[in-house]
Amino acid sequence: MPDAAGRLDELRREAEAAVRSASSTAELEDLRVRYLGRKSELTGVLRGIGELPPEERGPVGQAANAARSAMESALAERIAALDASELDERLAADRIDVTLPGDPPPHPGRLHLITQTRREIEDVFVGLGFSVVEGPEIEFDYYNFTALNFLPDHPARAMQDTFYVSDDVLLRTHTSPLQVRTMEVQPPPVYAIMPGRVYRRDSDATHTPMFNQVEGLAVDEDITLGDLQGVLLEFARAIFGQEREIRLRSSYFPFTEPSVEADVSCFQCGGSGALPDGSRDPLCKGSGWLEILGAGMVDPNVYGFVADNGYDPERVQGFAFGMGIERIAMLRHGVPDLRMFFDNDLRFLEQFP
Repeated sequence: MPDAAGRLDELRREAEAAVRSASSTAELEDLRVRYLGRKSELTGVLRGIGELPPEERGPVGQAANAARSAMESALAERIAALDASELDERLAADRIDVTLPGDPPPHPGRLHLITQTRREIEDVFVGLGFSVVEGPEIEFDYYNFTALNFLPDHPARAMQDTFYVSDDVLLRTHTSPLQVRTMEVQPPPVYAIMPGRVYRRDSDATHTPMFNQVEGLAVDEDITLGDLQGVLLEFARAIFGQEREIRLRSSYFPFTEPSVEADVSCFQCGGSGALPDGSRDPLCKGSGWLEILGAGMVDPNVYGFVADNGYDPERVQGFAFGMGIERIAMLRHGVPDLRMFFDNDLRFLEQFP
């Protein structure tokens, strides 16, 4: 029994010394397994107590339990001390410099192609000195038709059949009402574009009941059709490439006189109407030109509705134009069906980052 008790005391002192010299919690875990684990010498002594003579069991068991308690206490104290110091070291090593910019968040999505195209168009005209104006999508008949020289029985109204809220209130068919609204609140000169959604009762591969349009208006002294042509040329080259040319063809709109359709030289065939292999260019149908918008000089009758705000047709003149944003996007990116913009098919939308 003295030999067993002496060995237990020696084992206790050995363990306490090893614990005190441990420099990490990982090393302490190794010591715990070594001195208190299932295969440790102390555990072997405790398991063998039943094999000792009866008179030795009590003293040996008491000495073994005391040694185990001393070892566990030493380990707990040392673990607490090392945990605190290791935490301090980690905090010092992981210190964050809050003055540095944070990591950018993952990109949540992307702009729709229509939105991208609208912003590019806005950028072009802002660079040319135009401001951006927005207005209501639910509009009065007065602004949508009457003040734009569409008389109540004018046949052009039928071409823009739309959705009516009441006899005098409707979903606007174009952004042109903002011409009159802008001139009502701003005397000349005016240089503005008006982007936004418009509505008509159309639905096929090239028309949808809702689409996006950009209206343009410039009113000042000594503005001519040549100024309109120059502005549209700059726009066409900014959107479709610097090699582009434009042409103006006679047309008709109730609120412009004279009225024109503007075409841009085809960027697929270079204006020749034929592809490199000699075949007919399907994009421009062999004409070498692509229609992009309607325009013209503001009809003097329109100025009559805002004459009290300084718009005397004998003193000022200007031009207006309107384009469909979807059409610009379709031509630029070769989209064959307008309805693809609204199908929400990610396979299509993700092609335009």
